[in-house]
Amino acid sequence: MGEFLNFISNNLADFWTYTGFANATVGHLVMILVGLVFIYLAVAKEFEPMLLIPIGFGMLIGNIPFNMEAGLKVGIYEEGSVLNILYQGVTSGWYPPLIFLGIGAMTDFSALISNPKLMLVGAAAQFGIFGAYMIALALGFDPMQAGAIGIIGGADGPTAIFLSSKLAPNLMGAIAVSAYSYMALVPVIQPPIMRWLTTKKERVIRMQPPRAVSHTEKVMFPIVGLLLTCFLVPSGLPLLGMLFFGNLLKESGVTRRLAETARGPLIDTITILLGLTVGASTQASEFLTFDSVLIFGLGALSFIIATTSGVLFVKLFNLILPKNKKINPLIGNAGVSAVPDAARISQTVGLEYDPTNYLLMHAMGPNVAGVIGSAVAAGILLGFLM
Repeated sequence: MGEFLNFISNNLADFWTYTGFANATVGHLVMILVGLVFIYLAVAKEFEPMLLIPIGFGMLIGNIPFNMEAGLKVGIYEEGSVLNILYQGVTSGWYPPLIFLGIGAMTDFSALISNPKLMLVGAAAQFGIFGAYMIALALGFDPMQAGAIGIIGGADGPTAIFLSSKLAPNLMGAIAVSAYSYMALVPVIQPPIMRWLTTKKERVIRMQPPRAVSHTEKVMFPIVGLLLTCFLVPSGLPLLGMLFFGNLLKESGVTRRLAETARGPLIDTITILLGLTVGASTQASEFLTFDSVLIFGLGALSFIIATTSGVLFVKLFNLILPKNKKINPLIGNAGVSAVPDAARISQTVGLEYDPTNYLLMHAMGPNVAGVIGSAVAAGILLGFLM
């Protein structure tokens, strides 16, 4: 009987060493709490729920403690585990182009085609990327890490993942979570900056209605856009190529099934896998470092710089535009790549000062330009840093 009890006792002791309770650290509990906050923001505040729920739940999955020496092959960083295999879509950089395919298939570039000068607003907002890049260099990050961190300023999660997977894989978890966090916080961060940088007179500027865009123009845009951007920045081809291909599927009018698949089941599936694995990559032992905290701070700074650059550029641009062609600077914030949330913020803030002034269609111009601009910026950084 004594031997049997001893056997049971030893087995229970061995079992205990495998449990999460025995292997939990303060870091695991902190990251689980962060994951719960993400889920709360998604459910209670409706901040980007399509992103924050997969990422938040992924944080819970990635921070379930286990015995690292047991060879269980359940962790995302254990070669051959299911999570590790799914995570290869992130580390190899093939989830982001598929996301861009879906974005292209759901994006209407009419506002940009009808008013091409709005492309300049989207380009100006990319200064946040290069501003953060220079600050990261000054803080001691190497050029490749600084480039990966800077892309957070574009407020484009897939682009941030794609670039960091090439330039700084060891920082990819912090960069991806930071990028998606600030995308979700667009309604919180941008309005105060927009109000601070504009006058009441500027906020009520009425823009001319966008002209009607023909079917031929819509079909030609992705073809011309691909050739112009990728001849200029060939390293941006994986993102830009898929973006414009998805848009051609949408606008051609003869590939509706393909377009619907790209903007529906395909992008939804990839978003689930990308969000879940990015969240799971925030394993406490890999994620809770001083660099991660610094990256979050730099991400916030780059996003603020991007928003500020877009608004200030419109104010300066207005100095040379005729009176009847002035641009409302409230759409300058939309130059970041957070589609369509940034454009909605332009509309919301504008309606506060003039309930009859609808800025959404105008704001979509720089907003979709920001998608192209962030991919071009990623291509530029990839081209001269690799």
